[in-house]
Amino acid sequence: MTIENYVKAGKIAAEVREMVRVKDWVGKTVYEICEEVENEIRKRGAKCAFPVNASINEIAAHYTAEPNDPITIKDTDLVKIDLGAQIDGYIADTAVTVCYDAQFDGLVQAAEEALGSAMSMIKTGVKASDIGRTIETTIKQMGFKPIANLSGHSLEQYTIHAGKSIPNIWSIGGFSLSENTAYACEPFVTTEQGGGFVRNGKIKNIFAINSRKKTKNEEADKLLNFIWENFNMLPFALRWITKEWEEKEARELLDILIKKKAVQAYPVLIEVNEQRVAQAEHTFIPIESGVTVTTKALE
Repeated sequence: MTIENYVKAGKIAAEVREMVRVKDWVGKTVYEICEEVENEIRKRGAKCAFPVNASINEIAAHYTAEPNDPITIKDTDLVKIDLGAQIDGYIADTAVTVCYDAQFDGLVQAAEEALGSAMSMIKTGVKASDIGRTIETTIKQMGFKPIANLSGHSLEQYTIHAGKSIPNIWSIGGFSLSENTAYACEPFVTTEQGGGFVRNGKIKNIFAINSRKKTKNEEADKLLNFIWENFNMLPFALRWITKEWEEKEARELLDILIKKKAVQAYPVLIEVNEQRVAQAEHTFIPIESGVTVTTKALE
């Protein structure tokens, strides 16, 4: 039963997120964070729906650790830890911003408040544009800016971005929420000095399969099969391949797959004015009387 799997994955993702929220990560490398959080998901009986993102300060999203990544968390950093659990491809996607510098508490709180306001208005038939308006209003009332070109998304089996967007600002048109469909809502917030948009950065360390067409390179095709069998259409990291291939060879084979368009690479997303960004995220399923927030923290 798909709803059951969404709920199960959500419970695991929520438990791990709450562990992440209270832990002191200062002095830890992003490699240690990503590996520990991913292991916590697996330990609880789910698979990772995508590599854990540990996006620091002005990087809004899509940074995951390189193999043995040395970047270390400082007590002035604002770290968005975005994690996903999946059971048979049914995904729970959730995020928390950890921050040890009191001057950014308001930013973190604005993301959480905007998410809470959005969740409280959801039921079947609500318009995505109205959710966006609620998120934008909440953030602006607190003296911050939403990131206009990042949004939540519908979820389907083995598909994280399943075609529908839940905006973080008010926008014309859009769709109405369907019953028993899973969506992720993820407000991203920046400071008054921020541009309120993100741009692509140079780093690309999250990947996903595009096509299973053979490349005529035997080793590259072997890697393509390995990716398909282990991750299906879901995103993966180089770290997940170096368990089977040497890092240098894994990089070379990945490059071949990207050139042949069998695999795509996702760039990190950076706030245009390089201002700090906070994020909060839940996965939810609208029902007639309201909403099932699959990643809600257990009371």
